[in-house]
Amino acid sequence: MKINRLIAIILTTVFSLTGFAQTSGFYNFKVKTLEGGNFDFSTLKGKKVMVVNTASKCGFTPQYKELEAVYKEYGENLVIIGFPANNFLSQEPGTASDIRKFCNDTYGITFPLMEKISVKGDDMHPLYKWLTSKNLNGVMDSDVKWNFQKYLIDENGKLVDVIYSKEKPNSDKVLAWIGSK
Repeated sequence: MKINRLIAIILTTVFSLTGFAQTSGFYNFKVKTLEGGNFDFSTLKGKKVMVVNTASKCGFTPQYKELEAVYKEYGENLVIIGFPANNFLSQEPGTASDIRKFCNDTYGITFPLMEKISVKGDDMHPLYKWLTSKNLNGVMDSDVKWNFQKYLIDENGKLVDVIYSKEKPNSDKVLAWIGSK
């Protein structure tokens, strides 16, 4: 009887820990859109995702054009999610309405933009803690070095790679990843 109880306790603990690990995954994040609506990452299951921190007054800001082109061409299999952030030289100082107006008027952005967040430092958003910490994402540690850094997530919610700012979102490497199964 004691052995059965011990086995039951062990199995309960294992299943509880497994459940905990699953609740800290990519698909468990819920964020706010730029307009204040809710966006549930669980709706992204089965799609590749590129998460990118954006800024309107950066030397890399023209990458919005390539991001939009990639989204339009591969949007059936890829979701690009932009997170405006003001962490680097105050290059995203605007309000949500300023950011939306700039993105619409200048680049015709149709991919999802989320609320402005912090991507580094003491006030780092939980999603970026997950993206940058191997202890949380199970794959790799990284630092957000500048605006327009891209994180690639596969169809199963697993972090695959980090693409730094200088590499464009339509680079051969990124396009090969989008086309891979």
